[in-house]
Amino acid sequence: MLSEAVPALRREKMSTVDTAWLRMDSDGNLMMIVAVLMFDRPLDMQRFRRAMETRFLKYSRFRSRVTRDMTGSAWWQQEEIDLDYHIVRSSLPDAGRDGNKKALERMVAELSGTPLDFSRPLWQMHIVDNCVGEDGKTRQGVIIRIHHCIADGMALVGVLLSMFDRTPEGADEEQEEPLLPEEDNPWLDLMRPVTKTTITAINLSTALWTKTMWMMADSNKLPGRMADMGGMAGRLTLDAVKLMAMPDDSRTRLKGAPRGAKHVAWSEPLPLDEIKVVGKALGGSVNDVLMASVAGAIGAYLRDKGDTVPADTELRAMVPVNLRKAGKEQKLGNAFGLVPLVLPVGIEDPVARLNEVRRRMDELKGGYQALVAMAVLGVLGATPKQMQNEIQNYFARKATAVMSNVPGPQAPLYLAGSKLDQIMFWVPQSGDIGVGVSILSYNGGVQFGLVTDDAIASDPHEIIKRFAPEFEKLVLLALMSDW
Repeated sequence: MLSEAVPALRREKMSTVDTAWLRMDSDGNLMMIVAVLMFDRPLDMQRFRRAMETRFLKYSRFRSRVTRDMTGSAWWQQEEIDLDYHIVRSSLPDAGRDGNKKALERMVAELSGTPLDFSRPLWQMHIVDNCVGEDGKTRQGVIIRIHHCIADGMALVGVLLSMFDRTPEGADEEQEEPLLPEEDNPWLDLMRPVTKTTITAINLSTALWTKTMWMMADSNKLPGRMADMGGMAGRLTLDAVKLMAMPDDSRTRLKGAPRGAKHVAWSEPLPLDEIKVVGKALGGSVNDVLMASVAGAIGAYLRDKGDTVPADTELRAMVPVNLRKAGKEQKLGNAFGLVPLVLPVGIEDPVARLNEVRRRMDELKGGYQALVAMAVLGVLGATPKQMQNEIQNYFARKATAVMSNVPGPQAPLYLAGSKLDQIMFWVPQSGDIGVGVSILSYNGGVQFGLVTDDAIASDPHEIIKRFAPEFEKLVLLALMSDW
């Protein structure tokens, strides 16, 4: 048993934004962030537990369970931690000729649909032995499940990275300079105009401000009101109205009501340097290339299923954007907004699709839609749960997927003497959204991950396997452009 070295176990009230995520659990979607880490050899368990105690459990939320008072408010109640419960050991069956990656994916899918125990702190790590990949190499896997009310994905990536060392001989004690994600975040440009003053001003009147935005979304007096506003305020209001009044997403087979049974798949890494070269040759960023490849893979999947996919078919993905100041990535809690990115899945021509993605990304830059979404989340946590569900379902009708794109360190990392070979994660979907797309770069490679609900698509591998071919089309066209 591990207890905090303080005179008493403290209690802290949960913020309204974190409370919103706490209350979003449903039969179809659990609000868990799930990560899979693959190591080149088994972890030294004594060193691993020491790293957990000194680097992970120093954050009080990992030592706290969620309680509620008579008013319905949620609190973090610190307690003693039983690491033998939170760290679970298992092993995959012997692998066949092609390895047992699919067995690992099934385990991740099952855990993604299994609730955490609310009588304990809301996280668990599953150490999985005998993971044989498609390359025939045997690795040790670690499946991590953490409830979204503890923190958002960007914060958790920072926390997880703080557990790692730069060499196999790391001291396993708390690092003076924790490892953080790379600064060239592909979504950072979207938030360049955001300042601390802007965020503070919005937070001062979140409830009233958001209510006004909802009213204005249906107002025919919007043009006149816009004329009375200054530059930043006008853009902020316009982006709020765009978010509140955006049309429903295209109806494809990827939309539907999730049931809770999940399917998970992830790709082998693509070379990051090659993606950068292709983007430069075709006049796009790394992010443009990745988003165009996602759109191409989904479009190809729909067509191969026999669906009619007109050129104007679009798929809206809600993309989390970090709103923390630089250097605050390890502060727990939820501090992000959502940007709706509309993917042109109906455009078959790879270059035309890339150009359209770039155009749409440029339209988003300098906007405030992420701030609007964060304000909405703050309001949701303070409203009755029925109202939260109604607003949540409203946004779910507008989107098909949740998509995260996180740049990680580009040098190898080590934990308890073992090298991290691969890392993948998934953020949860809410309401009636049943598709999650994840992109993560690490150590010179980029991996795609996908989670789908059984009621929507039981074959995420059929989408995942199309990412690399769509990228290869852009590689070929980039080579031809050099001629």
